Amino acid sequence: MSTSARLRDRRVSLERRATASKAVRTSLVSLAGLIGGQVTNQSGDEVGRVVDVVARLYGTDSYPPVTGLILRIGRRRTFVPADAVGKVHAGHVRLRTARVDLRDFVRRPGEVLLAKDVLDHQLVDVDGVQVTRAADLYLAPLVDQIVLVGVDVSLPTLLRRLGPRRWQARPTPERVLDWQSVAPFAEQATEGPPEVRLRASRAALHRLRPADLADILEDLGRAERQQLLGWLEPERAADALEEMEPAELQNLLREAQPEHAARLVDEMEPDEATDALRDLTREEREALLTRMPKDEAAELRRLLTHREGTAGGAMTTLLITARQDESVAEVRGRLAEQAEHRTEIDAVAVVDGTDRLLSDIPLFDLAVAEDTTPIADLVAWRVQFGPPDTVHADTSLADAADQLVAARASSLLVVDDSDRPLGRILADDLLDALLPERGRLHFRRFLQ
Repeated sequence: MSTSARLRDRRVSLERRATASKAVRTSLVSLAGLIGGQVTNQSGDEVGRVVDVVARLYGTDSYPPVTGLILRIGRRRTFVPADAVGKVHAGHVRLRTARVDLRDFVRRPGEVLLAKDVLDHQLVDVDGVQVTRAADLYLAPLVDQIVLVGVDVSLPTLLRRLGPRRWQARPTPERVLDWQSVAPFAEQATEGPPEVRLRASRAALHRLRPADLADILEDLGRAERQQLLGWLEPERAADALEEMEPAELQNLLREAQPEHAARLVDEMEPDEATDALRDLTREEREALLTRMPKDEAAELRRLLTHREGTAGGAMTTLLITARQDESVAEVRGRLAEQAEHRTEIDAVAVVDGTDRLLSDIPLFDLAVAEDTTPIADLVAWRVQFGPPDTVHADTSLADAADQLVAARASSLLVVDDSDRPLGRILADDLLDALLPERGRLHFRRFLQ
């Protein structure tokens, strides 16, 4: 292609982009510019000023439809339904009726005031996996209704809003997120019908990794992160909590309702739950333990008796044990039942009739063995590698780390004086405990 032809194509491309950009700009209506804008009737007479825009945020529509406007008429704040709205321009609304009901506005379940509840508030960019702030919201006419289509999160838009009124009304869509890719927070958002939880952005939140959710929770304000926690299933929320920085987790548990906080701690892995409880005051800890099931609370109380900085204080009590007369298939079946805890299990402890430790069989050995192989055969085979590597509950973490490195293992069994397994201390928990100044290393994030 000749140089002149390339230049011509480039000019045509730029003109098309400029035309498309202009078309987008003219079709979008800036919410920030609309607030305070003039509202006129069919005759062009001013009726009032726009105070807010009401939308049904969590319905079944892909883009939330505007259900009406809140107008200030004299000293009254009244509601005008969407079917009474003729045209919405930049900073100006024209009604299709001359009659306005002057009754005060009453919010209905599921309705959100876009300026009050969303504009300038935090939201989650689900695609970008980050917390951001709504600098502006854009409305657009769609067939016979007005819908919310996007969120502007750019700094220039914030600056535009500080300018003269004629600037404020002009859309400047520079960094706009599609509405379906964000999860907004709103005071009334959870008062809608149960199906609001199925909204696309909420479903996308459930696809995020626990580590990503943890980062988002740490970046959110108090009210927003409690709302996000409320959207998540307790098991999934607990996974995210295990990835949070201890100080942030401590704050989050204090902010939550005690019943909810107790449920979340109950869903956490025992070692993570113990760490979280240890960071709370005695009164706060008891408030949560008394709201948990008795067996789980008793287990956590027992773990809390171990001193911090020892193997007992950092171990998990999630253990898979086996007897010599069992088959490999039977043990695999028990492992399958614990699939949700796969990051906490890397071996199976074999014990005798008095629960004393005989061997610690790595999952790899179980994976390559025949289904019908007796566990006793694997125990006999493991003898050539020496006795299983164990530590006592009062072993310091530094000594446990040395032993772990010498054993070239990913975990060590913690046993009592009678050689009965109490728990297991994992390599990543050791690193988390020994290197707090570097933050949690989140080995599980890398594994995922």
